Amino acid sequence: MQRIGCLDGVRGLAAIWVLVGHCLILTGARFPVLDRPDFGVDLFIMLSGYLMVFQYLSRRRFEDWNRPRTWTVFWTRRFFRIAPLYYLMLLLALLLGGPIFENRMIIDSFLELPGQAPERYLDSSPWNVFMHVSFLFGLFPDYAFRTPLPDWSIGLEMQFYAVFPLLILLAGRFGWLAAAPMIAGCALAVAMLLAASAIVFPMPSFLPLKMHLFLCGMLIAAAPVGAAGRLVAFLAVIALLASLPIGGDAGLRHRLVRVLIAVAFFALIHMQGFPVVGKVSALLGRPAFHWLGEMSFGVYLNHLLFMHPVAALLISQYGTTMSAGLRFAIALPVVIVLSYALSCLTYVALENPGRAMGRKAAKLMQGRAPLPARNAAAP
Repeated sequence: MQRIGCLDGVRGLAAIWVLVGHCLILTGARFPVLDRPDFGVDLFIMLSGYLMVFQYLSRRRFEDWNRPRTWTVFWTRRFFRIAPLYYLMLLLALLLGGPIFENRMIIDSFLELPGQAPERYLDSSPWNVFMHVSFLFGLFPDYAFRTPLPDWSIGLEMQFYAVFPLLILLAGRFGWLAAAPMIAGCALAVAMLLAASAIVFPMPSFLPLKMHLFLCGMLIAAAPVGAAGRLVAFLAVIALLASLPIGGDAGLRHRLVRVLIAVAFFALIHMQGFPVVGKVSALLGRPAFHWLGEMSFGVYLNHLLFMHPVAALLISQYGTTMSAGLRFAIALPVVIVLSYALSCLTYVALENPGRAMGRKAAKLMQGRAPLPARNAAAP
């Protein structure tokens, strides 16, 4: 399978954006755009949509998506990509929920932030565990944000995988430019119905709230190469989808940043002939960025387990005698070292073996060796 090197760097930068954004929030520092970690998650979502369609297009010569067996193989590969590391991080989060909640209370009190719901950190009930182990938690407002992890997007990702075969069939029947607005329109209608019914998700963990951003990535992958007119049409639809006022902050500035993220991603894939874009793309494909991309899933999942105690310790020890900027400057490198160190360990111990298990299971289902997965993404 063809490999697009710049995607490794994009994944790595998305994880860093989330980590830096949370560090800014929890230390009380501010920096425009970077202090919104949800933008990093939005980039992860677009990446996921892109990669699933990219892999579909690469495999369709020998995978018949009209057969449910192909869907099962797809779901199996994705499960083994996500679940092994997620289950370990979930266990750690449940075990450390009490101390992390105490740290969060120190942070919120000092920074005068709204208090967090105790059950997000302290609910280790069998039902909450079941909801997360089964990946169903994102469907229910009461469970969508109920661990110390930023795992609301993991449940969202699994919902996307669940409906992905249907999305492929719709695109095959109606064409990408027709199917994407149809799907986004249905998602928008569901979002409006939720609002009218006063059903509020604490985070946009329900697929209709972020379907438009998955579609942005899917269209970037499906856009035809070398057809300028069609590329412009795809880009226009992508920008329109990214601007939809659902899935988080609906303010004009927020939506504009999402559009810029989508357009920049489109440029990295389809405009590499431009000197500046080509140089950026080449840079993002270098070994250092490849490593950042490989570590991104682990860092995304584990960084808050370190961020809370580090920020709380600085606040407890120095209080108002230390500026927010200095707290951030101290906390950030400490958390980066700890997060990437743990991610290295879990990558070797869980992520790589998990991928191998997924490929082996797919091989058994298909009756032959599958192509090695490239640029496998997770939020």
